[in-house]
Amino acid sequence: MSKYDPTYQAKSRRSILPPTHPVWRGIGCFLLILLPVLAFAGGKLLVQANRTRRWVQIPTELTGSFIVPMIGRVFYADLVVAAGLIFLIFAILTVIYAIIYKIIGVPRYGPMDSPPG
Repeated sequence: MSKYDPTYQAKSRRSILPPTHPVWRGIGCFLLILLPVLAFAGGKLLVQANRTRRWVQIPTELTGSFIVPMIGRVFYADLVVAAGLIFLIFAILTVIYAIIYKIIGVPRYGPMDSPPG
């Protein structure tokens, strides 16, 4: 029996970790679709409000547009603001997740870790 025999191989770490619950995968898929849609809608609304109230001057390079058949005219400024909103929403969700993870009190050391000290 050689060390390359499948029965000799050590068990992978994947078999030790519990599988991800399908509900969490569904929530992730839902957020993957919902986050860009919300960011694009928010970006469009912010750019429209900026045109009337003049909060920030939009560079002339971003005033160009193109036409998408189902959506209509899309300005480059809408896409830039939407990308910023995606980043901002992702950062907020990450901070919320970190706070909830810390509150729940998941043990610091798992079954594969050696005891401290």
